[in-house]
Formats: sequence, C-alpha cells, structure tokens
Amino acid sequence: MNDDLMTVPQVLTALNGVSRRTFYRWRELGIAPECIKLPNGELRIERSNFRAWLERLREAA
Repeated sequence: MNDDLMTVPQVLTALNGVSRRTFYRWRELGIAPECIKLPNGELRIERSNFRAWLERLREAA
C-alpha cells in the first residue's frame, strides 16, 4: 500500500500549531500517532495512521 509519509512539522501544522515539545511528550506517554523512525533518526507518520489516530480521539471525546 502506498501511503504518504508526514514529517513532524507537517503533523504539528495539521494539529493547528501544537508544539514540537508537546508532540514528543505525547510520544513519551504513548499517546501520539504511530511513528516510523528513519535510519537518520527523523520521524515520519503515515497519513492513514494519523487520520485513524484523530478518529480515535474524536470517538473518545
């Protein structure tokens, strides 16, 4: 399946400017969307995983 990969800045923008620090804190707490760590250490988030994560948050609200 060909799925777009989002960068952390793209995810932060999609979340209306959530701070990078908040995003990484969510990762520490295990509540961020699932990420892929590239060999260079950068993170990527599959767009479909990001959308599913948002939908789970909506359902929980």
